[in-house]
Amino acid sequence: MPWDPMRDLLIMQERLESLFGSATPGWLPPVDLSESPERYVLTLELPGLDREDVAIKLEDGTLTVRGRRPAESCCPERYLQLERGHGSFSRAFRFTAPVQGENIRADMANGVLTIVVAKQPPAGPGRIDVE
Repeated sequence: MPWDPMRDLLIMQERLESLFGSATPGWLPPVDLSESPERYVLTLELPGLDREDVAIKLEDGTLTVRGRRPAESCCPERYLQLERGHGSFSRAFRFTAPVQGENIRADMANGVLTIVVAKQPPAGPGRIDVE
């Protein structure tokens, strides 16, 4: 295999970051986040990834999307130009309104992950009985 200085630099960077505990995501997929009165909609561009490559988790009001694109899926033996990211990624989102954790839908089609997060319905005026 011919020597590829770019591949060697990427490997050294990953090793140094893991050594010092400051590893950052290998790439950040672009995200669109929109809001309507009933829900939030996130759209992430994840070309080359399958459903099994992505994990979605809601914890303490934060929605986290994690995944990994293996280097071999985008990188041949010798780089001539390298613009697409690879490795692990993680994106986290906090919402301004309370959301329904049990009512989150996710769908992936043509390399685009769409996540729909329903908001909690507003609390209406409650009846208070007089004793």
